[in-house]
Amino acid sequence: MAFTADADGRCEVFAWDAATGRARQVTDRPRGTLHGTIDRDANVWWFDEDAHGAGRWLFQPFRGGPDLPGLTGVPTGTPRGLAVSDDGTVAMGLGDGRTTTVHLGRRGGSAREVTRVDRHATLSGITAAAGLLAISGPAGSAHAVTVLAADGTPRAVLSGAGEHGRLWSLGFAPTAERDELLLVREDDDRYLLASWRPETGIRTYPWCAFDSEITARWYPDGGEGGDEGRTVLIREDRHGRSTLHRACLDTGTLTPVPTPPGSLLDAAPRAGGGAGGDVHYLWTDTAHPPRMHSTAGTALPALGTVPGRVPGDHRDLWTPTPDGPVHTWLSLPEGHGLPERQAPERQAPERQAPESQAPERRSAPPPVVFLVHGGPADHDRDAYDGVVHSLVASGFAVARVNYRGSTGYGPRWRRAFGAGVGLTQVEDLVAVRADLIGRGLVRPDAVGLWGTSWGGYLALLALGTHPGLWQAGVAVKPVADGVAAYRTTTSALRALDERLYGGTPDDVPEAYARSSPIQYASHVRAPLLVVAATRDAKCPPGQVRGYLAALRAAGARHESMWLDSGHDGYEGGDHVAVLRRAVVFLDRELRGTQGGRGTQGGRGTNGAYGPHRDPKTPPADRRGDSGRVRTTAAAGTGTAEHTERRTAHAEGHHPQRPARG
Repeated sequence: MAFTADADGRCEVFAWDAATGRARQVTDRPRGTLHGTIDRDANVWWFDEDAHGAGRWLFQPFRGGPDLPGLTGVPTGTPRGLAVSDDGTVAMGLGDGRTTTVHLGRRGGSAREVTRVDRHATLSGITAAAGLLAISGPAGSAHAVTVLAADGTPRAVLSGAGEHGRLWSLGFAPTAERDELLLVREDDDRYLLASWRPETGIRTYPWCAFDSEITARWYPDGGEGGDEGRTVLIREDRHGRSTLHRACLDTGTLTPVPTPPGSLLDAAPRAGGGAGGDVHYLWTDTAHPPRMHSTAGTALPALGTVPGRVPGDHRDLWTPTPDGPVHTWLSLPEGHGLPERQAPERQAPERQAPESQAPERRSAPPPVVFLVHGGPADHDRDAYDGVVHSLVASGFAVARVNYRGSTGYGPRWRRAFGAGVGLTQVEDLVAVRADLIGRGLVRPDAVGLWGTSWGGYLALLALGTHPGLWQAGVAVKPVADGVAAYRTTTSALRALDERLYGGTPDDVPEAYARSSPIQYASHVRAPLLVVAATRDAKCPPGQVRGYLAALRAAGARHESMWLDSGHDGYEGGDHVAVLRRAVVFLDRELRGTQGGRGTQGGRGTNGAYGPHRDPKTPPADRRGDSGRVRTTAAAGTGTAEHTERRTAHAEGHHPQRPARG
């Protein structure tokens, strides 16, 4: 296998040989490496990118050797997908900010351009015999999936618009015996498995339906009934936890694959294991950092991470809202947990949230930090988070809210933006704040916000629209000015904004103005720390500077911190620097300490609110600036790997959905 892991404070690509039980580090780049995969001939691939995210695909034989270009004669660009066929034919998608180009050639040989499209698109697969390619566009568009012949001739255009709902491509079957593309289709409030063949078109499998987002991949071999590759591994992410299922498309059977409760950041069937054989998966829950597991007990690499269980009492609760209950993951410091009989419900309600209670407390409630997830199409899950660990160990409670628009709760929840972009989500943060205070779980006068990217946007918007509810805020690489961000961000994110707002800033200026944090900068009252990056293409630095200028003009108390990086930094030093600065800032503002060192301030640190612990800064997760756990890209096929950078377990494994979070 190939996997990414920490290497002296950077994310790098490693190769693992199950026969010897040894791993070796493949890449060693000054700023780290995130995109990595392995092909059917066991060549290890990675994307060699510069500080702006542009670069080229390289590969190396499994047991080592020189770094070789995937294809020659290809200009640098941003990664838009990689696929390798059984005979070593390589297809790669590259973006240049405006267009997406797909190149084809023999591994290590010269490339030819197959197609160029004037929009953000992603190469999502190649057939085993290299006869067909699949390109994904916006899932709700008329060109959700385009199938091309190897010479670039369109063979089929599959629509995700209209009555049948959105459509996502997951890659071709890993067999030369037939050309079959795995799909997920949204149907009303469900997600259905489907497939496409040239001779039959799209076939939907109604027996394989789920009420929340799924991703899937073909078993590499050993399909049942002698039809190799007709078995699929499905991962569902529902209400913040993951489950695995094995689906046989020929017999119409769906079988659970047992895994512990928690989140599966990735899962893959092992080649040679057969349809019911070995599945490797990366498991975590809030109290345990990620660990590799095998359903057959195969020894897998031990990850260098925090051993054992992390501190805190970790639970989930539900808060009623007009569109249904909002799910929150709550982590309380040691000594502040609730007796089991009084704890918030761990299971989702079918119709409504459990009634709020005011349980007896073991000790006085702690200050709380709302850690707001990005996306917007993402969600917080029962998974280890380096920031949660650091905050809880420092004496804070942490609330992670899956507001409306989050994944994991079905299509209707994803579409619930009734109060407006951002404003709907802020309403949910406000409701959960009131619920936590009403239950007596947190201090009402010590509530902070911390978000990265889209989460940073929501933190700024909440601070400006409800200034009396928050005592501190941290916004890391945020959208701070909606119009300026639209004008200067990537084409993919401009398209995302147009879908969210219903048009461009010229089309619907009132909608952008109403949802833009800069419009409310003069209302901000809580102390604010803003962290930005000088080479951020998704949340560009110019719009952050404009917001900071608005804060200065309003006399709002704030601090700023600038990183010499892009939006998706892979260096551990940056993560630790942000983590340390933010925890000390929140410690000072929410508990009145001087420099975060436990000096007694206005609110007190060793009195009524329990013992104060100096902020600790264990190494943050290297996959996101907030230290948040993110899922890795699952392979679209057994014959080729798709490694488009994205956050999280996407709805139907849709690589074409851009995200700021």
